[in-house]
Amino acid sequence: MAADIVKRSRKASNFSFLRTLTATQTRIFRNLATSAQAESSDDPSSSSFTFYGEDPNSSTTNDNIIIKGPKKTSSQDSASVSMPMSFMTGSIVGKRFYKKVTTTEADDGIGWSVMLDYRTLKTPSKRPLKCPTLALAKAIAAEWEYQEADRIRPFTMPLMKLSCTALERVPLTRQKISDHLMKKFPQDLVVCRATGDNDLTSGVRERQVEKIDPLLKWVESEFGFKTAVYTSFFGGKQDDGLVSAIESLLKKMDDCELATIDAIASAAHSLVIALGLFRGRLGIEEAIELIRLEEDLQVDSWDLVEGGHDVDIADL
Repeated sequence: MAADIVKRSRKASNFSFLRTLTATQTRIFRNLATSAQAESSDDPSSSSFTFYGEDPNSSTTNDNIIIKGPKKTSSQDSASVSMPMSFMTGSIVGKRFYKKVTTTEADDGIGWSVMLDYRTLKTPSKRPLKCPTLALAKAIAAEWEYQEADRIRPFTMPLMKLSCTALERVPLTRQKISDHLMKKFPQDLVVCRATGDNDLTSGVRERQVEKIDPLLKWVESEFGFKTAVYTSFFGGKQDDGLVSAIESLLKKMDDCELATIDAIASAAHSLVIALGLFRGRLGIEEAIELIRLEEDLQVDSWDLVEGGHDVDIADL
């Protein structure tokens, strides 16, 4: 029954008439499209459409209308430039679109801004990127100047990423950051000691005593409480007074300082080393030496593993 209905319907259909009607529609829409595009060619904010009808070189028809959105205005019409959210993930975000990188005092006179040509640099959330010091602004400017013409690589701009974190994320998560740092404090790198009861670890322990103990003495003089050390990867409990003193210090830090402490502590696996850098007790080279102390001893004994140790060194 259904098959008979289909056959009768096909016989009743006049396909020549339909093709003629389609061709007529094609001409009408093409004329409308040409007229509309001509009228809006000088207006960058207008939309347009294109009608694709019969192709004279093809035996088939294609009755598609493709809507074209408003033309994008030139980036030179904007006085600022914002980074996409993918900037924070480290992926390549496009080609270099600027020639000159400079720094200038912020519009409100508080802090410093980075300029890409004449555009003010903004965060992924379109907030003005204001640096508290000129030195930081110049360092971020140097990161942007370093970018190649064919791609912008966010993973080569750690200070830019850290500044965006301090401006956008830290104000909303200060307590969580502080709680996380204090949760990891009992397992701090500097409180975990190698055992000295065998030849493989005795040398490590001696080096730890030589290099790390002076830092622990500084902690005692700085906060008034002695740091306990443990021969366990899980560390152990620290004096409540020491914990409270460090928590109090973290609460007094501004957003940029707290973001920096969090980043260093994460890379170093040590809040104590991060605080040592923050208070000027340690220099960068000293901090790296302490962070890599055990691993460098392993490299000295068993040689460097390519693709492993060298990558860790480059990351620091």
